[in-house]
Amino acid sequence: MTFKLPTIYPITDQQISGLTHLEQARRLIDGGARLIQLREKNGTSREFFEAAAETVEYANAQGVSIIINDRVDIAVAVNAAGVHLGQEDVPPAKARLLLGGKAIIGYSTHTLEQARHAATLPIDYIAFGPVFSTKTKINPDAVVGLDGVRRVRDAIGDIPLVAIGGIDLDSLADVLFAGADSVAMVSAVIADAANIAATLRDLTKRSAR
Repeated sequence: MTFKLPTIYPITDQQISGLTHLEQARRLIDGGARLIQLREKNGTSREFFEAAAETVEYANAQGVSIIINDRVDIAVAVNAAGVHLGQEDVPPAKARLLLGGKAIIGYSTHTLEQARHAATLPIDYIAFGPVFSTKTKINPDAVVGLDGVRRVRDAIGDIPLVAIGGIDLDSLADVLFAGADSVAMVSAVIADAANIAATLRDLTKRSAR
């Protein structure tokens, strides 16, 4: 790996925050973010491309890496640091060919079998969840719980593990103790748009205890 996963891995969402991806990134960077995932499930490809392009330009100037959710084409077009892929997206091996060896590629998994398979692929981290019930997806996969995180941690060896799904301040420590290297957060970080930077700083501080 050529990067270090942050303990708190923030993901943008325009509907939840009410802010553009660029403004969310600004506030997250003010809060200490060094790796941010841009996720857009609504709007057009053109709109996401334009939002990603301006966000990557700003983040690069701050030395911050931007990961694009799902869209390998947009990641290539805006020269993002990498892409986060789902089970229905471009296969990781194909994405690696398009993005090159230095790109960061993450891959979402929802079962132990998927995580074991992911461990054989050319990726940089495995995401697993939802750990708890989440409202950020219309049709979420089955909740895996803390036991699921523990089982996947044991199964994938040293590959970095990102836990995702319904994790908040109250459950953060338990998820990390279960074996996650990083915790991806959406609502817990960006829902209170006016305090994004302070929220991220607080979560990062608490995760270091």
